[in-house]
Amino acid sequence: MRKHKRKIVVPLFIMVMSLLMFRFVLFIGYVPTESMEPTLRKGSFIIGSRIFGELEVGDIVVFRHEEKLLVKRVARVEGNIVEHRGEKKTVPAGELYLLGDNERNSWDSRFWEYPFVSEENVYAILMTS
Repeated sequence: MRKHKRKIVVPLFIMVMSLLMFRFVLFIGYVPTESMEPTLRKGSFIIGSRIFGELEVGDIVVFRHEEKLLVKRVARVEGNIVEHRGEKKTVPAGELYLLGDNERNSWDSRFWEYPFVSEENVYAILMTS
């Protein structure tokens, strides 16, 4: 009887731990466009960490913008100055200015009416070497 329980409990435990790991620790995503090429190729799968500290210029993040999940690079953080539509603006506290690596094919902060994204909308930071 004990051996039979182990056959059920061990796979169940592994399944629950895997679900918790992907819900709270890891993020697996897909890059549907060329906006981050050449760094991330269209059609690539990505792995990110949902646990991260302070975001810095150069970090690649997955975030929610207008009900979509997007992948972009942090170009400016709070306190930095950006030029947006011919006007100098300071990135507000707790917000980011995000750009795709492929300038010619990226819908990013340069084109949004409100160019900043709240750090609260960041789901994950990509694990890069």
